[in-house]
Amino acid sequence: MTLAARVTALLDAAQVAHAVIGAAALAAAGVVRSSLDLDLLTLDDRVLANSFWSDLSQAGIVVDVRRGDMDDPLAGVVRLAAGGERPVDLIVGRYAWQQRAVTRARTLPSGQRVVQARDLVLLKLYAGGTQDLWDIRQLLALPGGAALAAEVEEDLPALPLSATALWRSVH
Repeated sequence: MTLAARVTALLDAAQVAHAVIGAAALAAAGVVRSSLDLDLLTLDDRVLANSFWSDLSQAGIVVDVRRGDMDDPLAGVVRLAAGGERPVDLIVGRYAWQQRAVTRARTLPSGQRVVQARDLVLLKLYAGGTQDLWDIRQLLALPGGAALAAEVEEDLPALPLSATALWRSVH
């Protein structure tokens, strides 16, 4: 079983709602971009306890739990790594709009849940990096880009003003 499969199996067994984000979610939306890791999103802070990961740690998987402080835009990040495998980053959000992204995620034939394109754009606007802006432009260039933009506009008020300014620069 791959590291990604082991992590998602543990999350599923503990009933931790989560969804794929990042480059894998881009691919599911139709934009192919390589990435060295798999990114997941949850809002369940149980995953920030080292004890949550004890079975994987005992199996030799490196688990790095980082809690965000009150000023951090994230509740935390858990990075999991195993020799020769693609690392997994579990992003722990803290806002209602991020919870909606997990709730609205669709299930792929593989059984993985992946955020919808509208929520992926919101996450990328929130992150605000150069690669994120490129990713947004690629999503908007796909067929249905105008409908996607309209969906993003509906949800944009939930994000910080800096994200709105970024949106105006790409749309």
